[in-house]
Amino acid sequence: MRINGTNGAAAAKASAGARRTAAGGFSVSEQADTRQSAAASSLRTISSLDALLALQGVEDFTQRKKRAVAKGRNALDALDSLKAGLLGGTLDGATLARLKVAADGLTEETGDAHLDELMRQIDLRLAVELAKTGAR
Repeated sequence: MRINGTNGAAAAKASAGARRTAAGGFSVSEQADTRQSAAASSLRTISSLDALLALQGVEDFTQRKKRAVAKGRNALDALDSLKAGLLGGTLDGATLARLKVAADGLTEETGDAHLDELMRQIDLRLAVELAKTGAR
């Protein structure tokens, strides 16, 4: 808010945007109020955007669980491929590479104790099979 001290001549020349507030001869400019409220509303917009971005960064329990289940299934499929390759006598480097990739990230905590235990068991099985082949 902008406050200007006025005298008799300046009060006569006051623009239509200015209004008299008291008998003391001070005027209050409406333009200054508009600028301040625009600045305050832009700050509120930025803070609400920050809050939305922060909420998007929070990972949901179900998302962690779904990702862990997908990793576990991928690891079990890789173990099945290893079994088929060993039984068929066609074990190749691609299967071993797939086992190594499947072993990464299996021990991330999901919040579900039963699922976490299953993931540790799958990780242990992968480590054993990789150690048997000498690939780890």
